[in-house]
Amino acid sequence: MIGYVTLGTNNITRAATFYDAIARELGGARAMETEKFIAWSTKGGPMLCAIVPYDGNAATPGNGTMVALAAQDRAQVDRLHALAMSLGGKDEGASGLRGDTFYAAYFRDLDGNKLAAFVSG
Repeated sequence: MIGYVTLGTNNITRAATFYDAIARELGGARAMETEKFIAWSTKGGPMLCAIVPYDGNAATPGNGTMVALAAQDRAQVDRLHALAMSLGGKDEGASGLRGDTFYAAYFRDLDGNKLAAFVSG
């Protein structure tokens, strides 16, 4: 159902470093890129894009907007959170159970966009 999600950035080079590492941990890679955006994907899956806003205004994170990255297992959730922190991301909630079977961690990228890594079941 989801084809792609875009997250605004004010520095495409800095975003590239952050998301190259996140995508690599998830088994993904760059799928498309121009001087204004980069899209990452796993084989044939939905894309996650960092993009310089088309209107020329500064990129700002959306209040209540979040992208959830599906992890393979709890260990990968933990690795993604730690990786984001090591790349300069901001902690928004350490790895742990939310409910009986939903395991997640929350963080913000270098532009303040909120992401989650999760596994359910």
